Amino acid sequence: MFMVSFRAMNTQIQLAAEGDPEMLESGFAQSRRLIEDYEKRFTRFSPISELSALNAHNENNPDSWFRASAEFYELMIFAQDMHRQTAGLFDPSILPALRYAGYDRSMDELRSAGPQVNTQQPPAPQANFTQVKFDNSKQFIKLPKGMQIDLGGIAKGWIAEQAARRLKLFADSCIVNAGGDLYTVGLPAGQNAWEIGLEDPLHTDRDLALLKAQPGGIATSSVTKRRWVQNGKEQHHLIDPRSGRPAQTDWLSVTVFAEHTAEAEVFSKALLIAGSKQASIVGHHEKVKAFLAVDRDGKIWQYQCPSPAYKEVMYVEPQYA
Repeated sequence: MFMVSFRAMNTQIQLAAEGDPEMLESGFAQSRRLIEDYEKRFTRFSPISELSALNAHNENNPDSWFRASAEFYELMIFAQDMHRQTAGLFDPSILPALRYAGYDRSMDELRSAGPQVNTQQPPAPQANFTQVKFDNSKQFIKLPKGMQIDLGGIAKGWIAEQAARRLKLFADSCIVNAGGDLYTVGLPAGQNAWEIGLEDPLHTDRDLALLKAQPGGIATSSVTKRRWVQNGKEQHHLIDPRSGRPAQTDWLSVTVFAEHTAEAEVFSKALLIAGSKQASIVGHHEKVKAFLAVDRDGKIWQYQCPSPAYKEVMYVEPQYA
């Protein structure tokens, strides 16, 4: 298995694949360029990205349509569909709440800046993300007046899968891991599953269990990694759309197995926000093939989709709920 690692999307990216070394060299290079290109287009931390252009357009011309690229348009429609399918727990329109909580620059910059002080007023309630309008014939998008959006997590999952599919053109099997959002194609030679470590959210230098998974999308969301201090209080990036504040949840991380990485990313965040008491809101959705949650005591909660359409995901030395 050949590997390449680099930093993008404010996280560590890992590409791994099996195949002819010369072919893989080209595959790694193309996949990296693809990731870096999409990051430039979809990030909210660059004033010249397509996402920033949409937000600026809505601020300056709220009654007019925005012309989107084919990929951005596809991602926005998918985001609205996921908003509906998670009963609103996934909501890209929480950007004002993210900024109010202090996540107003990239995580790398935020960590280097140190503790913050916020004297601003909380953002006013906004329109619902279901009110975003689309014109399929022209690839036009219109946001409700005042809405500002962030596609960070769902874009990262989508990009990871696109990069893996590109890499597979040069490989026998491959995996792309974008900071816990990963997509696998094929299987390693002689293996019947991919082996993936389930990170301990309280001690990120070690794993709680070894997961064995079939090809597809996997994503892990956590409230312990992207943290900072504002007004003397720890904040994290996972906003609960129902309160507009960082989610109060009894789970520290959730890992979801799904057909596509962006779906796994969305449902991992929705389940983490819901917590154990409300997990049924989205936990039994048909797109969630399996999920694992880790609580504050390090206990693993596990759910496996009963459908035979998805082969069972196995765990080495797990601690079942």
